[in-house]
Amino acid sequence: MNILIVGLGSIAAKHINAIRQIDKNACIYALRSLSNAAEKDGITNLYSFDEAKTFRYDFAVISNPTSEHKKTIDRLLAFDCPLFIEKPVGNTIEMQDTVLEIKRLNLLTYVACNLRFLDSLLFVKNEISNNKRRINEINVYCGSYLPEWRPGLDFHTSYSAHKNLGGGVQFDLNHEFDYIYWMFGKPKNCKKTLRCVSSLHIDAFDYGNYCLEYDDFCVGITLNYYRRDYKRNMEILFEDGTWLIDLKQNTVESSGVELYRSSQQISDTYPEQMKYFYQLVQSGAKSSFNTIDDAVEVLKIGI
Repeated sequence: MNILIVGLGSIAAKHINAIRQIDKNACIYALRSLSNAAEKDGITNLYSFDEAKTFRYDFAVISNPTSEHKKTIDRLLAFDCPLFIEKPVGNTIEMQDTVLEIKRLNLLTYVACNLRFLDSLLFVKNEISNNKRRINEINVYCGSYLPEWRPGLDFHTSYSAHKNLGGGVQFDLNHEFDYIYWMFGKPKNCKKTLRCVSSLHIDAFDYGNYCLEYDDFCVGITLNYYRRDYKRNMEILFEDGTWLIDLKQNTVESSGVELYRSSQQISDTYPEQMKYFYQLVQSGAKSSFNTIDDAVEVLKIGI
């Protein structure tokens, strides 16, 4: 396949690695913002949209800073190819014109949501769907340390640290909103607190606390950039017991009893996700299970 990558940072590297695992013959082109950008093995550098349009692509991957997503999507519509969009879909919900044009063109869109391919979350979704147990409360937590996200890079220079570039927990940790939306649908109401007062001294929000209201229960979500010991879990309080889902360990337990364990790592979900998208492209599908429309609804929860 011929694939165009827009934005060649750390997340693009994960997608490229996933592509190469499943398609060793893929021809990868990268649209670079700097004329002196370093060459990377097996990747053809391009330096403008006009130059990029001289090739035909099976799909394009949008993995540049969040604040550039909408502009990039709009430019790529002229390429008439499926779009694989890194989450979040953008840093604004004002995307109706883009969504309408994508529908008019009947283009396949998929917004990255690799945690939907995590075994423990698939186990939980399946159990909830097949066993109608009463849920009273759900608590979600994701905390990690931003300075350690990108080794060798001063975190103050990354887009994550800057509000105007689309940084902030409400964007970077969008996965937590996504998998709740995937499992339970759109909440009836959302209350939130967003702050940037930690010792990181950045202007993007480094803390977020949310209460999502559903008919029969509420979901509490806490996000932060400053936790030194990475923690990512979901707690479901059923009327007859509590489940703890540890996303880092990929396990599900109840009262100390292990209900499920997988050896899969979160990094393994990237190739699984790309296989899913490849299948959509190869089959000529025009819709995915996380279209740009869905992703805008998820974005609304966070911001």
